[in-house]
Amino acid sequence: MPSKSKVCFFFEDHRIALTQRTRLKNFVNLIFKKEKRPLHSLNYVFCTDERVLEINRLYLKHDFYTDIITFDLSDSPETTGEVYISLDRVRDNAKSLNVPIRTELLRVIFHGALHLCGYKDKTKKDEALMRQKEEEYLLLFKSFT
Repeated sequence: MPSKSKVCFFFEDHRIALTQRTRLKNFVNLIFKKEKRPLHSLNYVFCTDERVLEINRLYLKHDFYTDIITFDLSDSPETTGEVYISLDRVRDNAKSLNVPIRTELLRVIFHGALHLCGYKDKTKKDEALMRQKEEEYLLLFKSFT
């Protein structure tokens, strides 16, 4: 019997053409292996700006839009997490950065995984390292089968 994937995708309100889902799930698992962080389960929830804003206000006491909110729900050495991604923000960011939506979506997906692997982005130094890791994994994903 095949094992259940540790990475799951859920869609609220918005639908997006998220192709090659199995490949992407396997790659997110690979990120955790490369970062030496055991993964128990990770749920990605793709939703609207309004939903992420609601979560931001309710749980983080922040009153602003953001592209991603990551929750580490781990209660053991194995990582358990939930990542909420605003598809509205991803689309707007892709347009303003002049990159394909798919590329920006992958960057944000990897960003959430990297947060759960211990990377931060609150200081300029931490943000630079986070961007470096995002780029590294975007490049690696291109050749991942």
